[in-house]
Amino acid sequence: MMIVVCAIFFHRAAKFEDESGLLWVSLSVLVSAVTLFFFQRGWFGYLLGQAGLFVGITLFRMFRKS
Repeated sequence: MMIVVCAIFFHRAAKFEDESGLLWVSLSVLVSAVTLFFFQRGWFGYLLGQAGLFVGITLFRMFRKS
């Protein structure tokens, strides 16, 4: 359920930023799969991974614009 919620969040954020929604959703699902299946950190690790993705996208966009 959380994978779908975060994927929807990133899709809407991408549309708000006028970026590719498919790319951001794909990154969100990839981070979800890695944190849930490979690192096995549970819900806290999952949410931490999603927060890290959000920060990573934000930093990338900040440095790209400057």
